[in-house]
Amino acid sequence: QVQLVESGGGSVQAGGSLRLSCAASGLSFRRYAMGWFRQAPGKEREFVAATSGNGLRSIFGDAVKGRFTISRDNGKNTVWLQMNGLKPEDTAVYYCAADFQLSGVALRTPSDEYEAWGQGTQVTVSS
Repeated sequence: QVQLVESGGGSVQAGGSLRLSCAASGLSFRRYAMGWFRQAPGKEREFVAATSGNGLRSIFGDAVKGRFTISRDNGKNTVWLQMNGLKPEDTAVYYCAADFQLSGVALRTPSDEYEAWGQGTQVTVSS
């Protein structure tokens, strides 16, 4: 049974930083691209970032480019989202997701391409 467990959310002032973690179990972690999505109240789920199974390729949503980074450690079955320069509009529930991929396939941004999801962690940024 695949399990993704996020942690690291919280409240921070604008300009601050947070690091989200996602611990995975029940899957061959290195065979999955890992993504982060977020959903604010009343809004659709939004793509934030994704990294390939080997961690060598990453993509980011336009709203977070230059501020967020994504990394993973396949030995620890963990992916992180480092969020710097946080803005009030970054306030949302952040979700970790896993997308099984053959080697070399382009990273995907639609949420319905991802097969497994965590329960989410709240990030609140105050001005």
